[in-house]
Amino acid sequence: MANTYTQLHVQLVFAVKHRAALIHSSWKDELHKYITGIIQNNGHKLLQVNSMPDHIHILIGLRPVQALSALVQNVKTETSKWIKEKKFCLAAFAWQEGFGAFSYSKKELPDVIRYIQNQETHHKKETFLEEYRQFLTEFEIPYEEQYIFTDPV
Repeated sequence: MANTYTQLHVQLVFAVKHRAALIHSSWKDELHKYITGIIQNNGHKLLQVNSMPDHIHILIGLRPVQALSALVQNVKTETSKWIKEKKFCLAAFAWQEGFGAFSYSKKELPDVIRYIQNQETHHKKETFLEEYRQFLTEFEIPYEEQYIFTDPV
């Protein structure tokens, strides 16, 4: 798109369906590489990705070539198919509906990257739901509790 100049940095956060702890450490690096390919193939730049067993954080440089919701849907659909094809999970794998998207300035990126890299340490002190509610509060996003990601089954 000629004469279009943007600098959009977005952290995406979404959960495994029912927040089930299905992302295993033995294959999560492969998942991250697969997601990197999806992001790049859609014309965006992956800045950082990390996951916990029940959720994922993806920081991207978003290009104005695609709606954010379409990108997230593509990532969820393609990774769900891929996880099933690879038979990484004995249980059926799916991502929960919805996602969080939080924007950052360029100067904030090093802190956000460090935060995503240190998810394992962070979640020793705080649950995913506590973390997610904190994002919503810090970014002043109104929400209704019944629509927050459902409890694990």
